[in-house]
Amino acid sequence: MDIRHLEYFVEVARSLSFTKASRNLHISQPSISKMVKILEDELGVQLLCRSSRQIELTDAGRAVLGKAQEILASFQSLTSELDDVIEMKKGVIRIGIPPMVGASFFPRIIGEFKKEYPQVDIQLTEVGTKNIEVGVEDGTLDIGIVCSPPTKVNIFNTFTLLKDPLMVVVYPQHFLADFKEIDFTSLKEENFVLYRQDFSLHDRIIEQCGRYGFYPKIICESSQRDFMVEMVAAKLGITMLPQRICQELDNRKIKVIGFSNPEVFLELSIIWKKDRYLSFAAREWLDFTNRSFGINE
Repeated sequence: MDIRHLEYFVEVARSLSFTKASRNLHISQPSISKMVKILEDELGVQLLCRSSRQIELTDAGRAVLGKAQEILASFQSLTSELDDVIEMKKGVIRIGIPPMVGASFFPRIIGEFKKEYPQVDIQLTEVGTKNIEVGVEDGTLDIGIVCSPPTKVNIFNTFTLLKDPLMVVVYPQHFLADFKEIDFTSLKEENFVLYRQDFSLHDRIIEQCGRYGFYPKIICESSQRDFMVEMVAAKLGITMLPQRICQELDNRKIKVIGFSNPEVFLELSIIWKKDRYLSFAAREWLDFTNRSFGINE
């Protein structure tokens, strides 16, 4: 059944005239008659009594008219809502974001996006990079913000937002506090306050320590940078944070040291699944974020 069949029947039933319906719809009268006859054949009932000078609705016609009007109203509402989505008035975007970087990099961008598209609902899920990749792959997330390039390059589309070197964070009385630069061998005997295992930087740091011949002594794993910094300030160990985040820290409580040869980076990237439909809202958010970071793909 074509939606136009219902439209033509409703107009004929409203005007009780094929001639008037033809004029109102700007369709030839034979075309309208044919469409109404097709509808009657599909339903297996007579909808209009054509024997008198004026068209009359049969009992079946009155019943179908009520339902047809409901269907047309729903269809018009759906069309309007789709127009809203296409015009970016509405939509939902499910984004996975690592807790470690979310507060530093994205509140401003999300706030500016919401000003431009107030009816687009952004649903944030705070988990580590590994879980974000799983969520984007299985469809529970539309877009992921990850701290290192994805390993499954055949599955994800991606673009890099920034590449930020990790810095060492120590308490002010630590023997390394006065150094401007160090290398990984200087950390061999240190207690590490490390990222949780679902963070890609967890593995990157351990791998880098292995290249320098040792496995880090991990006393704590966390997803919360404030907690990690407080652990360091309490003289319980050292940690590593991206340079951009270190710039926000209170240098009265901690000291930040760079590596002489930076080798571990926060490589902040956006990923989304290849060969999966991406909503208009999600695509616009990608473009908006791209422009906000000043990136040309």
